[in-house]
Amino acid sequence: MAPRHAQSPARKSLTRRGKAVSGLALTTLVGTALWAWPASGDDHNSHPDAKNGTPTTTSRPDATAPEAAPAARPIPGLSDAARKQIPAGTRQVLVVTGQGVNSTSSAVVLYTRAKGSQNWRPGPTWAAHNAAHGWTKDHRYGDLRSPEGVYALTDAGGRLAAPRGTRLPYDHNNSFVAHGTGVEGEPLAGAFDYVIAINYNRVPGSSPLDARRPLGASKGGGVWLHVDHDGPTQGCVSLKPAVMKELLRTLDPAQHPLIVMGPPGH
Repeated sequence: MAPRHAQSPARKSLTRRGKAVSGLALTTLVGTALWAWPASGDDHNSHPDAKNGTPTTTSRPDATAPEAAPAARPIPGLSDAARKQIPAGTRQVLVVTGQGVNSTSSAVVLYTRAKGSQNWRPGPTWAAHNAAHGWTKDHRYGDLRSPEGVYALTDAGGRLAAPRGTRLPYDHNNSFVAHGTGVEGEPLAGAFDYVIAINYNRVPGSSPLDARRPLGASKGGGVWLHVDHDGPTQGCVSLKPAVMKELLRTLDPAQHPLIVMGPPGH
């Protein structure tokens, strides 16, 4: 969950930004290679036998068998259960893999695929922090563990204005302020400059500041991607400012982005 912050006033803005995309977004839009198939038709020629008129066949010298379809390239390191939760229409998956169940450090990779393709392409690997006590499949308020699972990414916001090209709905709001210090005493200034809500125990389509908790307050909430403050979080995943801006420019609601997060094999 995010560190404690002020309650939200009325949302100041909720905008969809321009259509410009970054280099990473262009990777998302590049289709997989088209495979060439031989023209349809018989693979053999027929002619009557000279003696008895019985049709017989001979292979054409230039006949070739069709090329095999390319094998699917699934996202590596995910459990079968996680893969089954990725809808056919999703073409952006942010994979957060902790170093271990109790580790505070993670590696983050954005995988993309072309429409209709089963071949997932990885982007660069980014370093991140997760919760101070690692991961859990049963997240509770205050347990200092990040919730494992597959969640949609539908909404964003921050104290700073949205980077040019942001596609997710973005709440530019001065209430995105982290008070106090982090788990290890580090300052939290700027941690909420950019935020992407993880749809764990929240209402999709609302500001990340929305305090509604459909599963109840005891299950925690306010689990975000946000700017790294050089220390573990209370439940969120934190990345460097440049990475957060890159994700905001790249994640596209039309491609139904998801996050899959947890320890190895999640």
